[in-house]
Amino acid sequence: MSIILKAPAAQVGTPHKSNPQVVDTVAAVLDDIRANGDSAVRRYSERFDSWTPESFLLGEEQVAKIIADLPGTVIEDLSFVQRQVRNFAQAQRDAMLDIEIETLPGIRLGHKHVPVTASGAYVPGGRYPLTASAHMTVVTAKVAGVERVAATTPPNEATPPAISVAAMHLAGADEIYVLGGVQAIGALALGTETVQPVNLLTGPGNAYVAEAKRQLFGEVGIDLFAGPTEVLIIADDTADPFIVAADLLSQAEHGPDSPCVLVTTSERVGRETIAEVARQLENLPTKQVAAVSWENYGEVHLVETLTEAFALGDRYASEHVQILTAEPRRALTEMHDYGALFLGEKTCVSYGDKAIGTNHVLPTLGAARYTGGLWVGKFLKTVTYQEIDNAESSAELARICGRAARLENFEGHARSADVRAAKYGGDVLDWTEHRFAEDSATVPS
Repeated sequence: MSIILKAPAAQVGTPHKSNPQVVDTVAAVLDDIRANGDSAVRRYSERFDSWTPESFLLGEEQVAKIIADLPGTVIEDLSFVQRQVRNFAQAQRDAMLDIEIETLPGIRLGHKHVPVTASGAYVPGGRYPLTASAHMTVVTAKVAGVERVAATTPPNEATPPAISVAAMHLAGADEIYVLGGVQAIGALALGTETVQPVNLLTGPGNAYVAEAKRQLFGEVGIDLFAGPTEVLIIADDTADPFIVAADLLSQAEHGPDSPCVLVTTSERVGRETIAEVARQLENLPTKQVAAVSWENYGEVHLVETLTEAFALGDRYASEHVQILTAEPRRALTEMHDYGALFLGEKTCVSYGDKAIGTNHVLPTLGAARYTGGLWVGKFLKTVTYQEIDNAESSAELARICGRAARLENFEGHARSADVRAAKYGGDVLDWTEHRFAEDSATVPS
């Protein structure tokens, strides 16, 4: 049983309730791009971003100049963070082994992890230029072995956003476009006269970008159906309300609809956190956004035990879950539904967003109940293969396959098996006069 110390003023949305106006607008833009390619892309870029350069694709000299004009510390910091992401993604990739087993004499089954040939990375601009998205979507794709990564970001007041361009270049993007919104997503997914299509779209964006990815899913792959950023903190009496408040606000500033939830076993921590959030909002530069998020989507729940806290956390299935308790690692065994766990006071969600190395493209709106976030494996297709070079095994498998197929009335399947039982096992085919030579029961080398 929980007591609500602070209730949200608004209801969190669901991925099944898209804004009809957004849906219709996105559909019209995508249809136009299908029909008119580059001219449609250019028209929407001019309308929405006042951006119509000679080419949306940046040349090598343009990229080099943009990077040269940035402070050295910016390049160093971007490189540091990308090393962390690269190292963790490489460790994940190394754990994904190709396999081959022999199930019966001469019957070999295997799987291989094959990278998609081309992926698109959307790096948002607007209020916050999310350079970290380049780390997560480009670096990880390259570690997976993706041959071509096309990255794009919106213009910044009719100029290429320098730090985003630097981040995409340092991450290893093969193509860098300055193009935003639905027109960017459509160009990458559908292809135009000057943009080759990709097989997988990744990266966050606004409601229009998210809707474009939703509508294109199936024609191309996507990383996740994205919703507003979420944080849920589980705290006991050892938690510091000052830190809890700062961590809640760090996610509230993402947008006016970002859920910020505290579940605590301590009434003191809960009430002091509510008061501390109000104090910290007074001088927070992003107060205009964070205060709305906290007012409309902030929640504080008081529960009796940590077991209850973990269970309530699982019901939320939040994107980010912070554990500020005396024994934070308990959550590793007692929780199941979350995008990512952040264990203990010495870590925080901001580390995951900006610096630590795990991928921060994570499930929202309850999707953590059935999926994890973006990772190196998302850029890989696990494909199987089969080989039989033993005549006796092929004939025996053929007899079983034939019987199984006829149980389901698949006569064509059965006959495909029958011919191998006849060729490699000497069986007689009762549905044809064709006969194999007696010395044919070998598999050609």
